[in-house]
Amino acid sequence: MPGWYTPCAAMDSLTTPRLLLRPMQPDDAPGILALDSDPEVLRYLPNQLISTLAEAAATVDYVRQQYEQNGIGRWAVVRQDTGEFVGWCGIKLVNDHVINGRTNYYDIGYRLLQRHWGQGFASEAAQASFRYAFEVLQLPEIHATAMHGNHASRRILERLGMTEQEEFVMDEAAWYWYTAVNSL
Repeated sequence: MPGWYTPCAAMDSLTTPRLLLRPMQPDDAPGILALDSDPEVLRYLPNQLISTLAEAAATVDYVRQQYEQNGIGRWAVVRQDTGEFVGWCGIKLVNDHVINGRTNYYDIGYRLLQRHWGQGFASEAAQASFRYAFEVLQLPEIHATAMHGNHASRRILERLGMTEQEEFVMDEAAWYWYTAVNSL
């Protein structure tokens, strides 16, 4: 159902029934530290655990550079009722490295703090990001990757209407490559 999310006054923020997706700010670094220092959160990702606020701040700076360079990047996800940092979600232009032999493509991704798992927040944020990519940015297609064992992430991607295109190996792990084509 088109338009179930509401763009905020700033075109680069979105609201959903329970969440605010907004550009990351320097004061999101403690939330990024909590997220990226949790081995369970990174279980299905090739990322290395971080352990310092400086490393988290560097991650926030990297995302903010993507906003400037590419006009898009991951949003901080915040609960509307409490203002609590939940994690991040959104569309990213992958143009600074190669995944599955590809670069210069738009990727949808999400990562939430464990205490927010199982509440539908990842699906809600991903749905808003997905629609934003197709309805507002009018991207021709979106891609995503999910490690073989990450059934929760694969379910989210499939609920978005993304289809598994192929399997590939990265960092000695088996992954799925997903694609959705804009039919608007």
